[in-house]
Amino acid sequence: MKLYKREKYLRKIRSFYDTDDLIKVITGVRRCGKSSLMETIATELRQKGVSDERIIYLDLDKRGYRSIKKADQLDELIESCCQSPELKYLFIDEIQNVEGFEEVINGFRTEGGWSIFITGSNSYLLSGELVTKLTGRYIEFEMYTLTFDEYERMKEFYHIDIDPNPMEELNQFILEGGFPRTVRLDSTEARKIYVKEVVREIFEKDIRRRVKIRNTETFESMRRFLINNFGAPMSIKSLHDALNKSGLVITRATVTRYVNVLCDAKILYECPRFDLKSKKSLSGEKKYYLSDLGFYFSENTNNQINYGPVLENIVYLYARSEGYSVSVGRIGKLECDFILRSPESDYSYVQVSYTILSSRETEDREYRALEAINDNYDKYVVTTDYLLQKRNGIKHVNLIDHLKNEELFGTSYL
Repeated sequence: MKLYKREKYLRKIRSFYDTDDLIKVITGVRRCGKSSLMETIATELRQKGVSDERIIYLDLDKRGYRSIKKADQLDELIESCCQSPELKYLFIDEIQNVEGFEEVINGFRTEGGWSIFITGSNSYLLSGELVTKLTGRYIEFEMYTLTFDEYERMKEFYHIDIDPNPMEELNQFILEGGFPRTVRLDSTEARKIYVKEVVREIFEKDIRRRVKIRNTETFESMRRFLINNFGAPMSIKSLHDALNKSGLVITRATVTRYVNVLCDAKILYECPRFDLKSKKSLSGEKKYYLSDLGFYFSENTNNQINYGPVLENIVYLYARSEGYSVSVGRIGKLECDFILRSPESDYSYVQVSYTILSSRETEDREYRALEAINDNYDKYVVTTDYLLQKRNGIKHVNLIDHLKNEELFGTSYL
């Protein structure tokens, strides 16, 4: 089957296709499309004239490779695949299946003549083992599930109808999530079942095999609590208090550990807070966003959308997918939903709201925090409104149009 090209990631990686001194590590939540991205890269190499002999693709989860568990076995397998004196391209999927893979991969990198791409279990690849053994020798490319712009383009690619009402299409995206495989499933029920299976797979393969969870019921209760309260400001202390109040007896140390486990498995992303007056990061209270909204809606029978955290989650993932660093801003008693720093180190400030047209009070609330920021970086109020306004140089943009047109935040300093 012809694969949809995830162009926003391919354009970041293309400059490194032929580099043999850096290992290309592709990370992201399970089923976000890492394997398909590597297959697309291999296809592009063939289109450039690279022979099949020089492209080695090993999926260590597939039959024929499942017996490859030791470093020496992996070394022998790679060595036997190709002896060409020209640059060879090595793709390895689910590389965490091999104990001690780091030394093998680094050996081929040191030898030269190998352009290496790897993916694997997130809780493994993001642990200290890879960082320690390959420091300075790899570059990470982080993938996310489909953003709304990709979601619609993927539908077009596979000739799937798009709702002519943009808001209805956005609602469908919110309820079904952005896992690429769900786009080609033919019912909401099937998509929810699929996402539930992703959650189960993450727990079985990325968490249980590597982390000792003594009380599975407690872990699951906390996971559900965090997923159901995504986008809400919370500290470890407030989270611990809320869990104990709900009848879940758990220590603060265990809460911290479980939060880290969920972030390592990329079910959650931690968004830190930053004080714009003191220019310092704030410890304690943070926000946690979902790696995919499907994690929430697959486990909740109520399809009523709370647009506040949902739209924030959409903007957060879009910004991250475009390479922005993201934090929550505080200006005295006011809060700015997001401070974004672009790959070019430009800043921008973003407020997210379903609408600002319902009342003057709502409008003032969203603009007030941005108006309190005393610098000249771009400022945005992002809503679903189509009637847009101007106020003190702050840009009011429609979320759907902004994402579909691939517009970026804060691309220039005024």
